[in-house]
Amino acid sequence: MFPLKRLREVVAGFGSKTVVVVGDLIADEYLYGKPARISREAPVLILRFTDREVRLGGAANAAHNVRALGATALPVGVLGADIAGAEVLRLFAETGISTDGIMQARERLTPVKTRIMAGGYESTRQQVVRLDREPEPTISDSVEAALVAAVKAAGSRADAFLVSDYGYGAVTARVFDTVLETARSRHAVVTVDSRYDLPRFKGATAAAPNEPEVEALAGAELVDERALEKAGRAVLERLESRYLLVTRGSRGMALFEREGPVTFMPIHGSDQIADVTGAGDTVISAFTVALATGAGAGEAAWLANVAGGVVVMKRGTATVSAAELSESLGDDGAAARS
Repeated sequence: MFPLKRLREVVAGFGSKTVVVVGDLIADEYLYGKPARISREAPVLILRFTDREVRLGGAANAAHNVRALGATALPVGVLGADIAGAEVLRLFAETGISTDGIMQARERLTPVKTRIMAGGYESTRQQVVRLDREPEPTISDSVEAALVAAVKAAGSRADAFLVSDYGYGAVTARVFDTVLETARSRHAVVTVDSRYDLPRFKGATAAAPNEPEVEALAGAELVDERALEKAGRAVLERLESRYLLVTRGSRGMALFEREGPVTFMPIHGSDQIADVTGAGDTVISAFTVALATGAGAGEAAWLANVAGGVVVMKRGTATVSAAELSESLGDDGAAARS
């Protein structure tokens, strides 16, 4: 599909790029417990607490992935002035990611996704339930103004902008307009991953929805590749974007180009995945950094495909390093074919 040498040259160039990640910063909390017994109060399993872990989630995970791939990540977003917000800031500091573009608002809750994980010491931990603590999906005028200023400041040295929207209100119309305006002045790439309202992000270079999201936007059942191709083309035109990268789970990806064919890519690696948590963040991060490095759309999509295939073999919210990505390229003969 693509020469292995060329792909590895692209990955080697990641370190010289800067990506501004604008969006909803989330704390991913994991509570681990070992099954103990059935409760006498109700027919539910009692877990004996063993451990707690917090990881970067949402736009914070996208920024973490950008950093892991070797590029400079500059996150722009808002956190609450609470314990969860402090933990996110601490994790950013530990990974060497700047927090200059992050606001803290006293009136706001930091979004937290708490996953209860059950399993013994010698068994696979399984997610039992997830509890989400969500802020109101709006921000104050003062916070919006601060985010606009942060986009302009960080964008003064950006090679790309990655918009990660989880519906918590950080990426307002004004913030996104500022992203587009700043990107135009820099001739920078703009990519979007929005779980709830993709149509409002018109004018980006690329968007990366999953197949069910494309199906919902097109209002048609995607029964085969022909139906997906028709729906994808309609969504691409609606977004006024150059590229649309559709993730298809175990069926790989489909890349739509405004002035080119649709490319269907098989899944990289095994379809016996361990965990899909945060995989979309990895895909959009790898795709964005690759485009910023000068890769063609097909090359960038294949690198994103391989990165996604690596990260779903890891438990919990995870990242892929440039070294892992480069090494994994040689695991699939499709990458080595010209």
